[in-house]
Amino acid sequence: MTYRSFNSPVIRTMAASDLERIIEIDVKVLGKSRPEYWEMKLELVSKQPQFSSLVAEMDGKVIGFIIGGASRWEYGVPENIGWVDTIGVDPDYQRKGIAKMLFKKMTHELKKMGVDTITTFVKRRDPLLLEFFNSLGFQKGDMVNLELDI
Repeated sequence: MTYRSFNSPVIRTMAASDLERIIEIDVKVLGKSRPEYWEMKLELVSKQPQFSSLVAEMDGKVIGFIIGGASRWEYGVPENIGWVDTIGVDPDYQRKGIAKMLFKKMTHELKKMGVDTITTFVKRRDPLLLEFFNSLGFQKGDMVNLELDI
């Protein structure tokens, strides 16, 4: 299934053939290569129906991706809760609405799974990510992030 607006990328389901380009985008964004992580992540999402994994493609080239899912009662979180696991857009295509398009399509897919609330984790000292998620309508939720240094 694809989703496309005029002069915008095609938004489609992530495929195993997207792996190399997803790794390239991840390296451009984070500055390090994590091929084993992405191989594991793509294998996982391909086998689990509660995941929504999408890419944005323009002129045959993947320029962004998003992975999210429905809770299915992990850690006592109800089924109607979904989450954004990861999102990445090639820096050459950032600030063009690609991430919002991906998020909108993922939200549509998660709604069909019964999700009515979406969560994510963002470092409070990351103003760009906070600004992005705020622009989508996110606000502080009821869950608390707990950490333990070991």
